[in-house]
This record gives sequence, structure tokens and C-alpha cells, in this order.
Amino acid sequence: MPDQPLTVALVQTAMVWQQPAANRDKLAALLAALNQPVDLVVLPEMFTAGFGGDPAAHAEPDSGPTLDWLAEQAVALDAAICGSYAVAVDGGVVNRLQWVTPAGKVGHYDKRHLFRMAGEQHRYRAGSERPVFVWRGWRVLPQICYDLRFPVWQRNRDDYDLMVVAANWPSARARHWRLLAEARAVENLACVAAVNRVGRDGNGLDYRGDSLLLNGRGDHLLDMQGDDAVAVATLCHRELNDYRSAFAANLDADRFVLIDS
Repeated sequence: MPDQPLTVALVQTAMVWQQPAANRDKLAALLAALNQPVDLVVLPEMFTAGFGGDPAAHAEPDSGPTLDWLAEQAVALDAAICGSYAVAVDGGVVNRLQWVTPAGKVGHYDKRHLFRMAGEQHRYRAGSERPVFVWRGWRVLPQICYDLRFPVWQRNRDDYDLMVVAANWPSARARHWRLLAEARAVENLACVAAVNRVGRDGNGLDYRGDSLLLNGRGDHLLDMQGDDAVAVATLCHRELNDYRSAFAANLDADRFVLIDS
């Protein structure tokens, strides 16, 4: 396994409600102000519009303007970039996290667990695929917000080194966000980059951020608390591999099979 560090930028900011072009402009300015090279940029869930509202009002085709924007940012930063937004597909709309590198789109992840307390399952189609993307020697599992509550779906099958979580996680459940992100790192012997938004959305919900970058021990490399900012830190592959070798709890993990209902 390659021993390559990965410098990660977490973008924690407030979104302009239901205005994709304005959000792309705001994010472009934040990324242009980065004063150091990075390997990976993680944006929040629904970074073009905020979570909620009618997806038909802002959903795009997969090859729409936001994918073009992501490709431009990847080239400008010489980095992979990911984040989710509403994408129109045959038969409905998905909450899709796009994974884009300087060479273009590599793939996507459609949110599997739809947040029923907000009726997301009535407006979006659930995804069924669990891709892992390889970037600069790191195997990366993409996830979206509510997925964080479902550890079986996120169980490390010795197939990823870093889990990225793009979220719009309200302040009312902020304690759960921290607990779950830390638990996923510890139980999976994997790094976690969990990015949340800040501010108040058009539904009157408040978000306090608390974006985290965690190593495989669950230690905080970044804790953004309530800042509206971009934060950067570097993950160490050697440290992760050494810890996995010294504390190989994965070798005693229970075998399981996922069954779709």
C-alpha cells in the first residue's frame, strides 16, 4: 500500500438558499483563497442550494453546470473535489455526491439512507451502490449525512482508508454528529473527513458546523466548530498503516451480508 500523505481541505460555510449559481461563485472565491496545495476538497451536502425545498426547482442533469464547475475547480487546484447536490435521473432525482479529479469525473455516490424525518424519501430516489474511489494512494469511501447513522453500510471491509461525509446536519443533533463521526473512525480503523455547513437555511434550521478531520484512532486533526471557513490538514498513510498493524481489531470483525429489503 502506498505510503503517501493526503492534504485535505474541509469547506464549512453557509449556503445561499436555493441559488446554485450564487453558491458556486461563493465557493469558488473561498477555494481561490487557498494559500497551499491540497489533494482533496470536501464540500457539504447540497452545496448548490441547501437541504430541503423542492428539488425540481434546482436539480440538474448529471452533466450540468455544477459538474462543469467541479471539473474547473479540480483542474485549478490540481486536486480531487467532492460534494453533493440534486441530480435529475430517469424516474426522479437523487442526492448525488460527485467525485471529480483534474482528469474529469471519476464517479458518483447516490445517498442510500434518505432522511425520513424531513420527507427526503418522498422527493429523492435512494442509491444502492457503495463505490470506493482511489486517489493518490488513498482508498476513499464517499457518504452523505444521514448515512453516518448506519454503521453496517459504512463497515470497513479492508476496502477504504478514508471516509468522506458531506452533510447538512442541524444544530439540534450536533452531539450525535460528533459521536458518530468519531465512532466510525475508531471502529473502522479509518480516517474520517466529515464536513457540515453553518448558518440558517430557508426552512429556519440552524447549523453549527463542527466539521472534523479524524485519524484512524479518532483523534481530531481538524475541529472547525462554528467557523465559516476552509480548513486544511494532512493525513499520514504510514501512521494509519502502523496503527492498523499494532491494533488489528479488524481481524476479529464479524462477517455479514447486506440484504436489501
